[in-house]
Amino acid sequence: MRVAVVGAGVSGLTATKCCMDEGLEPTCFEQSQDIGGLWRYTEHIEPGRPSLYASVISNSSKELSAFSDFPYPEDFPVFLPHAKLLDYLRRYANHFGIMEHIKLGTTVVSIRKRPDFATTGQWDVVTEADGKHTSYVFDAVMVCTGNFPEPTIPLHSFPGIKRFKGQYFHSRQYKRPDVFKGKRVLVVGMGNSGVDIAVEASHVATKVTVSTRRGAWVLGRVFEHGYPWDVVFNTRLMSLIRNNLPAPLARALINYSVNKRFNHENYGLQPEKSCLVREPVLNDDLPSYILTGRITIKPGVKEFKDNSVVFHDCPEEEPIDTVVFCTGYDASFPFLEEKIVKVENKHACLYKYVFPTHLQKPTLAVLGLIRPLGGIMPVTEMQARWATRVFKGLCQLPPQSVMEKEVNEKKKNQVKWFGLTFDEVLKTEWLAYLDMLASFIGAKPSVPRLLFRDPRLAFTIFFGPCTPYQYRLEGPGRWEGAQQAILTQWDRILKPTKTRVPASTSSPYPSLLIVMGFLLLLAALYFGFP
Repeated sequence: MRVAVVGAGVSGLTATKCCMDEGLEPTCFEQSQDIGGLWRYTEHIEPGRPSLYASVISNSSKELSAFSDFPYPEDFPVFLPHAKLLDYLRRYANHFGIMEHIKLGTTVVSIRKRPDFATTGQWDVVTEADGKHTSYVFDAVMVCTGNFPEPTIPLHSFPGIKRFKGQYFHSRQYKRPDVFKGKRVLVVGMGNSGVDIAVEASHVATKVTVSTRRGAWVLGRVFEHGYPWDVVFNTRLMSLIRNNLPAPLARALINYSVNKRFNHENYGLQPEKSCLVREPVLNDDLPSYILTGRITIKPGVKEFKDNSVVFHDCPEEEPIDTVVFCTGYDASFPFLEEKIVKVENKHACLYKYVFPTHLQKPTLAVLGLIRPLGGIMPVTEMQARWATRVFKGLCQLPPQSVMEKEVNEKKKNQVKWFGLTFDEVLKTEWLAYLDMLASFIGAKPSVPRLLFRDPRLAFTIFFGPCTPYQYRLEGPGRWEGAQQAILTQWDRILKPTKTRVPASTSSPYPSLLIVMGFLLLLAALYFGFP
């Protein structure tokens, strides 16, 4: 079975590898001259490729960003600069022999259903390399072009921007802070990129203002007890608590947790509707920069003037020289017919964020078009493991009507926290989503079974971070090194930071949390926790 993989970034590399694992024949097409996708930094902007700024660092820690059968080297930092992450991707590709399946410098021009698609599920794929077009026939297609292809600047939403005499640009064009030297800078939008750029600009700019209509929760990479935020947040224990508390209590828990470090309302950051969970911003510097006056938070932009801006609920004009629009990206699939993958309000209509619901044959999958609160690599890998088994007929999708009903239900109450309401987020949070896909292929770990077979491993899986190696303990793609990788995960987390070891050391597990968790584990077993 021949499979076309579009893109050789994070999703494309693991998709190619998963095809190889299942005995399929992948061909990965990458339009640029190298692998890495988003994480391959260049000083210039390449058309059709996402663009990084020089200082970008991963938002998820290395142990929860690893592919499930390939841990990071223990000496790699806990959060990774783009060069280290690209290094990891190169090691992954070389270790598993992925490079021989990749055609670099090859752009996918079009993907169309063949006339006999209803019976064969096959696709006509046309590519272009060095000005020459080549046609192929593939049995399946995996679209791995990512979340960041087309920058969005909704200029119509900013009255007066056309008469503004200063400079303005999208965050995609930003590389280094020297462009802000001596300038009064306005950053519009408060996602991760917007806050990173504001923090960097504040070192050289005369003044930096961040405009946000709705506010945001701000988390630090350094979380409770100094551990990485996702190591604490993404555990089976914490997921069990979040998913089984009544919604008001769960909201109160999240409000308490995010405000424990500092009160967001006092910093002008409190989300407008705090009863809804929005995508948090990860930045360790922003609160202190607000405290020291290096960054000012303002409400949404009401109007631009020649050399100034007016904010809602703020009558006075504020002079500015440069505007950076951190207003996100649109999903785009120019090589596909629009009816194949329907995109509405930045959301593609996909069953479980992977499969179009209306195809007669499930032979096209879209990977990585999801924004979970956790590492994207384990998610795209699990999507690929599931998709390849669907292609082979080893996993079955529900009837079209069932898939469309689920997709439509998710569209009804969309808001800007992964595009879903609070209750829907709980159903599609990082760990729950991984567990769901893993259960489809028979790779979800069973804590109760492990408790009797290997209590130490069971406790590590339940109380510790949900590292991706858990999904290689059993089922298809089982990896002999998974157990050892899980039991040594704390070594790799602490190795880069524990460079001076004092005479007395403490356990990475808070004892009170273990006691509470043990009681919850017993309760979960009693009530039939899977």
